[in-house]
Amino acid sequence: MLETLTIRDMALIEAAELQFRPGLNVLTGETGAGKTMLAQAIGLIAGGQPVAEMVGVHGDESYV
Repeated sequence: MLETLTIRDMALIEAAELQFRPGLNVLTGETGAGKTMLAQAIGLIAGGQPVAEMVGVHGDESYV
């Protein structure tokens, strides 16, 4: 079970940390709020293929 998601230098996200709780966790927000980037980060830790365009402008590498 995913308990914490930490993201650094991924696309426009400089740094973010999400704490998930037992039960249903829902990500909502306005258009352009970054929900897709969070879904991509979860996809990466689930074994998805990274692409160079995911690395943000704040560093030379990205961390999820």
